[in-house]
Amino acid sequence: MAKESIKVGRLLRSGIQGFDAGFSSYQNPIPEFGTLVRAEIEPDFEVFGVIHNINVEDDGLVRQMVTTEQVDQRTVSDNRSNRNIPMEIGVLSVGYKKNGQIKHLLPPQIPQSMTTIFLCSDEEICAFTDAGRFGYFRHILRNQDLPVSEIIAAHFEQVSQAQAAGGNDQWKHQAIDKLISSLRDDYPTLMMVMDALSDVFPDWQAED
Repeated sequence: MAKESIKVGRLLRSGIQGFDAGFSSYQNPIPEFGTLVRAEIEPDFEVFGVIHNINVEDDGLVRQMVTTEQVDQRTVSDNRSNRNIPMEIGVLSVGYKKNGQIKHLLPPQIPQSMTTIFLCSDEEICAFTDAGRFGYFRHILRNQDLPVSEIIAAHFEQVSQAQAAGGNDQWKHQAIDKLISSLRDDYPTLMMVMDALSDVFPDWQAED
Protein backbone atom coordinates (compact mmCIF):
# COMPACT_ATOMS: atom_id res chain seq x y z
CA MET A 1 0.00 0.00 0.00
CA ALA A 2 1.54 3.35 -0.99
CA LYS A 3 1.94 5.92 1.72
CA GLU A 4 1.05 9.57 1.33
CA SER A 5 3.99 10.91 3.32
CA ILE A 6 3.10 14.47 4.30
CA LYS A 7 5.58 15.76 6.84
CA VAL A 8 4.25 17.49 9.95
CA GLY A 9 7.55 18.38 11.58
CA ARG A 10 10.37 16.94 13.65
CA LEU A 11 10.34 15.54 17.14
CA LEU A 12 11.48 17.74 20.04
CA ARG A 13 10.89 15.51 23.06
CA SER A 14 9.22 12.18 23.71
CA GLY A 15 8.08 9.67 26.31
CA ILE A 16 6.16 6.41 26.30
CA GLN A 17 2.80 8.18 26.53
CA GLY A 18 3.43 10.82 23.91
CA PHE A 19 5.72 13.28 22.20
CA ASP A 20 6.04 16.89 21.05
CA ALA A 21 7.10 18.04 17.59
CA GLY A 22 8.07 21.39 16.15
CA PHE A 23 7.07 22.77 12.78
CA SER A 24 7.12 26.00 10.84
CA SER A 25 4.27 28.45 10.36
CA TYR A 26 5.20 28.36 6.66
CA GLN A 27 4.12 24.73 6.51
CA ASN A 28 1.17 23.65 4.39
CA PRO A 29 -0.96 21.92 5.49
CA ILE A 30 -0.88 22.99 9.13
CA PRO A 31 -1.56 19.93 11.35
CA GLU A 32 -4.99 19.95 12.99
CA PHE A 33 -6.21 19.11 16.47
CA GLY A 34 -7.38 15.49 16.77
CA THR A 35 -5.44 14.33 13.69
CA LEU A 36 -3.75 10.92 13.58
CA VAL A 37 -0.01 11.12 12.93
CA ARG A 38 2.88 8.67 12.86
CA ALA A 39 6.56 8.75 13.80
CA GLU A 40 8.91 6.40 11.99
CA ILE A 41 11.41 4.90 14.45
CA GLU A 42 12.71 2.22 12.07
CA PRO A 43 11.64 1.11 8.56
CA ASP A 44 9.43 -1.59 10.14
CA PHE A 45 8.44 0.28 13.30
CA GLU A 46 6.10 3.28 13.58
CA VAL A 47 4.40 4.95 16.55
CA PHE A 48 0.90 6.38 16.04
CA GLY A 49 -0.52 9.29 17.98
CA VAL A 50 -3.37 11.81 18.12
CA ILE A 51 -2.63 15.55 18.22
CA HIS A 52 -4.00 16.89 21.49
CA ASN A 53 -2.45 20.37 21.55
CA ILE A 54 -1.06 23.04 19.20
CA ASN A 55 1.06 25.97 20.42
CA VAL A 56 2.48 29.10 18.82
CA GLU A 57 5.76 29.89 20.54
CA ASP A 58 6.58 33.51 21.32
CA ASP A 59 9.90 35.34 20.95
CA GLY A 60 11.43 38.68 21.90
CA LEU A 61 10.08 40.58 18.90
CA VAL A 62 6.52 39.33 19.37
CA ARG A 63 6.65 40.20 23.09
CA GLN A 64 7.60 43.77 22.18
CA MET A 65 4.95 44.05 19.50
CA VAL A 66 2.04 42.86 21.66
CA THR A 67 2.84 45.45 24.34
CA THR A 68 2.81 48.27 21.78
CA GLU A 69 -0.35 50.36 21.98
CA GLN A 70 -0.90 50.44 18.22
CA VAL A 71 0.53 47.98 15.72
CA ASP A 72 0.20 48.60 12.00
CA GLN A 73 -1.71 45.83 10.21
CA ARG A 74 1.11 45.57 7.65
CA THR A 75 3.49 44.77 10.48
CA VAL A 76 1.16 42.06 11.77
CA SER A 77 0.81 40.57 8.27
CA ASP A 78 4.57 40.69 7.72
CA ASN A 79 5.19 38.97 11.05
CA ARG A 80 2.76 36.16 10.15
CA SER A 81 3.85 35.75 6.52
CA ASN A 82 7.58 36.44 6.40
CA ARG A 83 8.92 35.33 9.78
CA ASN A 84 9.51 31.66 10.53
CA ILE A 85 7.35 31.51 13.66
CA PRO A 86 8.03 28.35 15.69
CA MET A 87 5.02 26.17 16.44
CA GLU A 88 4.61 22.95 18.41
CA ILE A 89 2.16 20.07 18.54
CA GLY A 90 1.57 17.73 21.45
CA VAL A 91 0.85 14.12 20.47
CA LEU A 92 -0.73 11.39 22.59
CA SER A 93 0.61 7.92 21.74
CA VAL A 94 -2.21 5.50 20.92
CA GLY A 95 -0.45 2.52 19.36
CA TYR A 96 2.25 1.30 17.05
CA LYS A 97 2.98 -0.82 13.99
CA LYS A 98 5.89 -3.25 14.01
CA ASN A 99 6.74 -5.86 11.38
CA GLY A 100 3.43 -5.13 9.67
CA GLN A 101 1.30 -5.72 12.79
CA ILE A 102 -0.71 -2.91 14.38
CA LYS A 103 -1.24 -2.92 18.14
CA HIS A 104 -3.28 -0.48 20.22
CA LEU A 105 -0.69 -0.55 23.00
CA LEU A 106 1.88 1.95 24.22
CA PRO A 107 5.05 1.58 22.14
CA PRO A 108 7.95 -0.50 23.44
CA GLN A 109 10.35 2.22 22.25
CA ILE A 110 10.06 5.98 21.86
CA PRO A 111 10.94 8.20 18.89
CA GLN A 112 14.30 9.95 19.14
CA SER A 113 14.89 13.69 18.72
CA MET A 114 14.63 15.02 15.15
CA THR A 115 12.51 12.02 14.08
CA THR A 116 10.22 13.08 11.22
CA ILE A 117 6.50 13.12 12.03
CA PHE A 118 3.99 12.44 9.24
CA LEU A 119 0.28 12.97 8.79
CA CYS A 120 -1.50 9.66 8.27
CA SER A 121 -3.13 9.08 4.90
CA ASP A 122 -6.75 7.93 4.72
CA GLU A 123 -5.50 4.38 4.10
CA GLU A 124 -3.29 4.49 7.19
CA ILE A 125 -6.10 5.95 9.29
CA CYS A 126 -8.43 3.14 8.25
CA ALA A 127 -5.78 0.46 8.80
CA PHE A 128 -4.98 1.71 12.30
CA THR A 129 -8.56 2.31 13.47
CA ASP A 130 -9.77 -1.02 12.02
CA ALA A 131 -7.14 -2.99 13.93
CA GLY A 132 -8.39 -4.62 17.13
CA ARG A 133 -11.55 -3.49 18.89
CA PHE A 134 -11.05 0.25 19.44
CA GLY A 135 -8.46 -0.52 22.12
CA TYR A 136 -6.66 2.76 21.50
CA PHE A 137 -9.64 4.68 22.96
CA ARG A 138 -8.37 3.93 26.47
CA HIS A 139 -5.20 5.98 25.89
CA ILE A 140 -7.35 9.04 25.23
CA LEU A 141 -10.00 8.42 27.89
CA ARG A 142 -7.56 7.97 30.77
CA ASN A 143 -5.95 11.39 30.27
CA GLN A 144 -8.42 13.44 32.27
CA ASP A 145 -6.06 16.43 32.33
CA LEU A 146 -6.61 16.78 28.57
CA PRO A 147 -9.78 18.00 26.78
CA VAL A 148 -10.87 14.40 26.21
CA SER A 149 -14.30 15.10 24.74
CA GLU A 150 -12.91 17.62 22.24
CA ILE A 151 -10.06 15.31 21.19
CA ILE A 152 -12.50 12.47 20.58
CA ALA A 153 -14.90 14.66 18.61
CA ALA A 154 -12.15 16.05 16.35
CA HIS A 155 -10.59 12.61 15.93
CA PHE A 156 -13.93 10.95 15.13
CA GLU A 157 -14.66 13.57 12.48
CA GLN A 158 -11.37 12.82 10.70
CA VAL A 159 -11.67 9.03 11.00
CA SER A 160 -15.33 8.83 9.97
CA GLN A 161 -14.55 10.80 6.79
CA ALA A 162 -11.63 8.49 5.96
CA GLN A 163 -13.68 5.39 6.71
CA ALA A 164 -16.64 6.62 4.66
CA ALA A 165 -14.30 7.34 1.73
CA GLY A 166 -13.13 3.74 2.06
CA GLY A 167 -16.70 2.43 1.98
CA ASN A 168 -17.23 1.86 5.71
CA ASP A 169 -20.16 4.01 6.84
CA GLN A 170 -20.63 1.99 10.03
CA TRP A 171 -17.38 2.93 11.76
CA LYS A 172 -18.95 5.94 13.46
CA HIS A 173 -21.79 3.90 14.98
CA GLN A 174 -19.52 1.08 16.12
CA ALA A 175 -17.06 3.54 17.66
CA ILE A 176 -19.78 5.43 19.55
CA ASP A 177 -21.19 2.15 20.86
CA LYS A 178 -17.71 1.26 22.14
CA LEU A 179 -17.37 4.64 23.85
CA ILE A 180 -20.73 4.24 25.57
CA SER A 181 -19.67 0.81 26.81
CA SER A 182 -16.27 2.07 28.00
CA LEU A 183 -17.76 5.03 29.87
CA ARG A 184 -20.83 3.33 31.36
CA ASP A 185 -19.41 3.82 34.86
CA ASP A 186 -18.33 7.42 34.23
CA TYR A 187 -21.56 9.24 33.42
CA PRO A 188 -20.18 12.83 33.58
CA THR A 189 -17.43 12.06 31.06
CA LEU A 190 -19.85 10.14 28.86
CA MET A 191 -22.21 13.11 28.73
CA MET A 192 -19.39 15.51 27.83
CA VAL A 193 -18.18 13.19 25.08
CA MET A 194 -21.68 12.72 23.67
CA ASP A 195 -22.28 16.46 23.77
CA ALA A 196 -19.08 17.11 21.81
CA LEU A 197 -19.92 14.37 19.29
CA SER A 198 -23.37 15.85 18.76
CA ASP A 199 -21.68 18.98 17.38
CA VAL A 200 -19.76 16.87 14.87
CA PHE A 201 -22.62 14.43 14.07
CA PRO A 202 -25.85 16.34 14.83
CA ASP A 203 -28.01 13.57 13.36
CA TRP A 204 -26.16 10.47 14.58
CA GLN A 205 -28.85 9.50 17.08
CA ALA A 206 -31.56 9.67 14.43
CA GLU A 207 -29.50 7.36 12.21
CA ASP A 208 -29.10 4.65 14.86
